[in-house]
Amino acid sequence: MAGNTEPLSPRAKLAVTAGKAAAAVSRAAGRGSGSVIGGKVALRLDPDLLGRLAQHLDVILVSATNGKTTTTRLIAEALRASGPVVSNALGANMPAGITSALAGGSDARYGVIEVDEKYLAGVARDTTPKAIALLNLSRDQLDRAGETRMLAEKWREGLAGTKAVVIANADDPLVVWAASSSPTVVWVAAGQEWRDDAWSCPSCGGVLQWPNDEWFCADCGFRRPAPSWALSGDHVLDPHGSAWPIHLQLPGRANKANATTSAAVAATFGVPPQVALERMYSVQAVAGRYDVVSYLGRELRLLLAKNPAGWLETFSLIDPPPTPVILAVNARGADGTDTSWLWDVDYTRLAGHPIFVIGDRKLDLAVRLEVANQQFRVCETVDEAIQYAPQGRIELIGNYTAFQDVRRRVGN
Repeated sequence: MAGNTEPLSPRAKLAVTAGKAAAAVSRAAGRGSGSVIGGKVALRLDPDLLGRLAQHLDVILVSATNGKTTTTRLIAEALRASGPVVSNALGANMPAGITSALAGGSDARYGVIEVDEKYLAGVARDTTPKAIALLNLSRDQLDRAGETRMLAEKWREGLAGTKAVVIANADDPLVVWAASSSPTVVWVAAGQEWRDDAWSCPSCGGVLQWPNDEWFCADCGFRRPAPSWALSGDHVLDPHGSAWPIHLQLPGRANKANATTSAAVAATFGVPPQVALERMYSVQAVAGRYDVVSYLGRELRLLLAKNPAGWLETFSLIDPPPTPVILAVNARGADGTDTSWLWDVDYTRLAGHPIFVIGDRKLDLAVRLEVANQQFRVCETVDEAIQYAPQGRIELIGNYTAFQDVRRRVGN
């Protein structure tokens, strides 16, 4: 457990107070939670505030391209069995949002923090984490984040020699390479359905071989490490070989993988797998994801998918045809303005579903669906799409800002 430390300095207290005031003004103006602007104001007044706020906490950082918000929530629920937790549960995962979250957790024992992939090394330097969970790396926001191997290299350099226990996905070669610079790594077999960003060896550039998921590089010998934790069907296998049942309200294989990693993290802090997994059952939705809402007399399930790997996992969640599907795509700052990733998604998996397309970049998506030989209808609004959708529950899949647009529209 993190030890007691000296109280915040007057400057730090002023920064926290000013940040909370700025956040309150932002909320009152209807501009969202205010966590980002509040954190920016606080850090402007005290640039070292993030480290000061973290010094009394056992900090756990969670980073990945997909699943970090959900995994952060699952870890937080598991660790509450052992003490109070502060977390950036709404997903504001850059330094300003993280600072705002920690400013509200003066009585917490644990800080469970989701971190944007680009900021992981810096936040780890500032917060001295006890554990770092690395889930996956795949192409996402190419205009902002760049090529995935470059990101893996930043992780590898930033985590070299860290005192944190790194809990990492053994099935993602990029994550394995990034985590291998760390002295203490707990490997988790969490699975990796998306492999298009891991065909070449991150260590030497050779072609990776994937026999029965046991990937390796024939050129340099870089290979999948032996995991001590594993997802096996509906169970988590712990290092002793015991199988613990996963009971989640969240759907899909990817969330079972998130729960497996979360159980491994919780065990690092002494929470047994059975206790951790039982506590995870309480999570029904994460920042609106997976919520089922009633709107215009219809039931809509809201699903978030931001990049090719995420869309692939999400397609496996939806009800079978002929369930109607609404696809919503924007390309605003928070999404990344480059929509070329649409061409990496296998939309033939939607065959048999009535498809409706909305969002700022609906025509980009329409061209992609046309090439994939899918039947679809372009609509101006979610209301129009619902009007044309055949009977039954509707699955709505949106990327980040499109998802938030829909949530506001349907009152979620």
